[in-house]
Amino acid sequence: MSEKIFDRETLLDLTVNFIPFGIILFFIGVFALVSPWGVDPFVSGMQFAVVGIMAAALVVLTYYAGKAISTAEKKAEADQGHSK
Repeated sequence: MSEKIFDRETLLDLTVNFIPFGIILFFIGVFALVSPWGVDPFVSGMQFAVVGIMAAALVVLTYYAGKAISTAEKKAEADQGHSK
């Protein structure tokens, strides 16, 4: 049986990143539906690039933070098991 990468507690720790990710998705939607500065391929491309890079960075950083939290929790549980 395959082991889960993140357990329930780790997912709860990572929920703090869901709100910023939702905000980023909101702005991607707004920029896609409304063009406040007109339709210029360069400006629109820059808007999507900046917001898209931030979304991708948040996803990557959340994943690695989750792995670090999960590893630290497993190590702490193992240390507690050996100390008894």
